[in-house]
Amino acid sequence: MSGPLSGIRVLELGQLIAAPFATRLMAEFGAEVIKIEPPGDGDPLRKWRKMHEGTSLWWYLQSRNKKSIAVNLKSPDGLAIVKQLAESADVVVENFRPGGLEKLGLGWDVLSALNPNLVMVRISGYGQTGPYRDRPGFGAIGESMGGIRYTTGSPEAPPARVGVSIGDTLASLHGVIGALMALLRVKTGQGGGQVIDVSLVESVFNVMESLVPEYDLLGEVRTRTGGALPGITPSNTYPTKDGGFVVIAGNSDPIFKRLMATIGRPDLAEIPEFRTNDGRSKEAAMLDATISDWTRARTVDEALAALDAADVPAGRIYSVADIVADPHYQARDMILQAELPGGTHVKMPGIVPKLSETPGAVRWQGPALGAHTDSVLSELGLDAERIAALREKGAVA
Repeated sequence: MSGPLSGIRVLELGQLIAAPFATRLMAEFGAEVIKIEPPGDGDPLRKWRKMHEGTSLWWYLQSRNKKSIAVNLKSPDGLAIVKQLAESADVVVENFRPGGLEKLGLGWDVLSALNPNLVMVRISGYGQTGPYRDRPGFGAIGESMGGIRYTTGSPEAPPARVGVSIGDTLASLHGVIGALMALLRVKTGQGGGQVIDVSLVESVFNVMESLVPEYDLLGEVRTRTGGALPGITPSNTYPTKDGGFVVIAGNSDPIFKRLMATIGRPDLAEIPEFRTNDGRSKEAAMLDATISDWTRARTVDEALAALDAADVPAGRIYSVADIVADPHYQARDMILQAELPGGTHVKMPGIVPKLSETPGAVRWQGPALGAHTDSVLSELGLDAERIAALREKGAVA
């Protein structure tokens, strides 16, 4: 089945996380993604984190469904190839530092002149303008300056990392959203191409809820609160007698009543001040202590069984082992079987979101460096002799 982005050509001029994750999402839903990599080592992600026979497992996931061509961007012939590909592309996605593509002669002015309908997604640390535009910016810096690290972790400990590269991922998602909105404008004849300027810092900042008005009107600086959700009560992480934890979200008014009945304290639900969230939040510590007394007397399984029976939102904190073994993940095809070069089978994450009529698909895992150089160049009209000459000159590999 062809995906909803079938017929869309995306040219990726990116490395590591932010730009490649954006193009991975597009590739999963049918876009033809042509990834430009430097000859020799290729994208550094090929050597990041855990490896299988010399190649990163992350690479196989991050680059699935993409075509890899190895092009030397320091070569005039290599640059000419990229320009030719941009002429037929719908979208270019890049995450150079601002000005990097311009130094190569591949800036927006050049590419848009070749292709007026081109949509260009530019992901950088701070955006294409502003006093910080020239600073190097990785996801960790975006998370720090975007506000999320200040609010993550225990109040007794330094600010914590979320656990994954959330800053890069949020920038990727904003890039895809921007690209699709811009493509809709082009495809419906409302106008030509445009630049989607995505900042890592701003992508994190965009999900920080009511952080700014809380500070501006109330003078409150939201900070680290561990597993609690301040101002929304009760919602926290509670210990169990078997050394585990359960997350309970009993913060709507009717759910709070059911929760209190379940833990044997229906009297608390009848206190007038506790009938609404603002009243409960004033006594959050007392309510959390009461709930903890109940959970500490039960195992995780016992607590969850009682809470599920009462229709109270609750869950255990999953490790990856829990995720892989979970029947719900399996039923929704969120754990897929993949085959690596050499025939090794490995589980990989499934595809999100689920589209009923044009679902995404995995057609192949992340390819070898330059695996599609010949086929892509052939589609550009270059014959075998010309491709061999470019390879001899070091323009491609």
